[in-house]
Amino acid sequence: MRKLLSRFRKDNKPRGTSPLDRCAAYVRPRRKRFVALLVIVAHISGGLASVHAVLETRTPQGAVAWAVSLNTIPYVAVPLYLTFGRSKFNGYVKKRQDKIEETDPLVRDLVDQLRAAQLVVPEPLAMPLMESLAKLPATMGNAVALLRNGEAIFASIFEGIDAAEHYLLAQFYIVRDDALGREFHKRLTAAAARGVKVHFLYDEIGCYQLPRRYLEDLRRSGVVVHAFNSTQGRANRFQINFRNHRKIVVADGRHAWVGGANVGDEYMGRHPRLTPWLDAMVKVTGPAVQMVQVPFLEDWFWASGQLLDLDWTVQTAPSGDSSAVLSLPTGPADRYDTCALFFMNAIQRAERRLWIASPYFVPDQQIVSALQLAAMRGVDVRILVPEDCDHMLVRLAGWSFVAPLEMVGVQIFRHGNGFLHHKAMLVDEDVSAVGTANFDNRSFRLNFELTLLVRDAAFAKEVEAMFLDDFADSRLSSAQELAERAFPVRLAVRIARLLAPLL
Repeated sequence: MRKLLSRFRKDNKPRGTSPLDRCAAYVRPRRKRFVALLVIVAHISGGLASVHAVLETRTPQGAVAWAVSLNTIPYVAVPLYLTFGRSKFNGYVKKRQDKIEETDPLVRDLVDQLRAAQLVVPEPLAMPLMESLAKLPATMGNAVALLRNGEAIFASIFEGIDAAEHYLLAQFYIVRDDALGREFHKRLTAAAARGVKVHFLYDEIGCYQLPRRYLEDLRRSGVVVHAFNSTQGRANRFQINFRNHRKIVVADGRHAWVGGANVGDEYMGRHPRLTPWLDAMVKVTGPAVQMVQVPFLEDWFWASGQLLDLDWTVQTAPSGDSSAVLSLPTGPADRYDTCALFFMNAIQRAERRLWIASPYFVPDQQIVSALQLAAMRGVDVRILVPEDCDHMLVRLAGWSFVAPLEMVGVQIFRHGNGFLHHKAMLVDEDVSAVGTANFDNRSFRLNFELTLLVRDAAFAKEVEAMFLDDFADSRLSSAQELAERAFPVRLAVRIARLLAPLL
């Protein structure tokens, strides 16, 4: 303190000023200099980040939005850009390249097996563009079963876990420590106890509420557990924009389950508000199971650095079924917006009917245009969404698409009995899709997803029956409903629409 006071005297401060006043006079100019330096650094950071945004952001609209905000309000925009600004998961891409020398021969051998067994889908049933997006072939000789809602889904999955003899692969976006989560824990633990190699992969953002003891108990029981760990690597330290949204279970390389259900009591009809919780998964038996193993193998390698020793022997379904199935993994490590291109192609291929169910409906403009064109050429286009939603911003943004779609004849139905969470699509008479991808920008570009595309008239009938049941509990919505709402609601819809790229 004496040194401070002596410096104040050298600065010719009035002798009558109190020590507190003189201390403030000493600190104030330094605080101003610190603030000025902070402003300069923030604007330089914002300017550099805006250059990166212009070069890397996928859409012109997104590039403009980031560039303007990074240069005008860098104090807020720079942290947001570091967290949400990236749309390419470069770390995953690099690691995928690292393992290609080992896995490419494996996939090539698998395709050779399929061709030798005449299990690759022949012309004219082949889906060449879809296969190009998937980088995997569509296969014949599969049995597929549609599982509707939690009780049927988890009864089938648990039966498969209990019957596994060699290995289990389990991957979920959300796992909860509730009644269903503990039952899932119990089944995995029992499988490991009888000598089955159990590998469990979870998304750490989706499972942020999962207690550490849940995971540690699994590890102590012999289950090999890994978080997807999207933030690993120096370049990924701050970003939480990428999620592994896949839900996969594979038993012994012979049976696989893929779809929208996570592990939580809400899927069993025990949500306090959104009940019943409607979902769907597909159980597949046959060569498509090996195609489901491929994305799990890549995700596991990213998370753990280890390549799993799995069964790649191709076998047809014992029932003699011959459904054509394509396993379509998509995500931000792809060269293209694979998920968005998949939906675009399906919309363009539709000739008579296009029914889409999704809990979150926030498409981009190119998808909206494709839906409009489909309706204008006479396709029966129907969109099925929940009346109530667990994400308010998504619900508000979804309303902004009603008017432009309604004007060309697209029908948007709102399901009012519980929460509709399944992700399904029906194209014409024989093509259907069930998977993990929502009809929104996050699934199109930012999430790792997996969709099973099935070409089989009998299975399409099952999917059609599911849609018809859901339509029966739905109402047709219209743009007039929004027009009659109060101004604050209409404004909130427009603001939510601006956030569509992040939803």
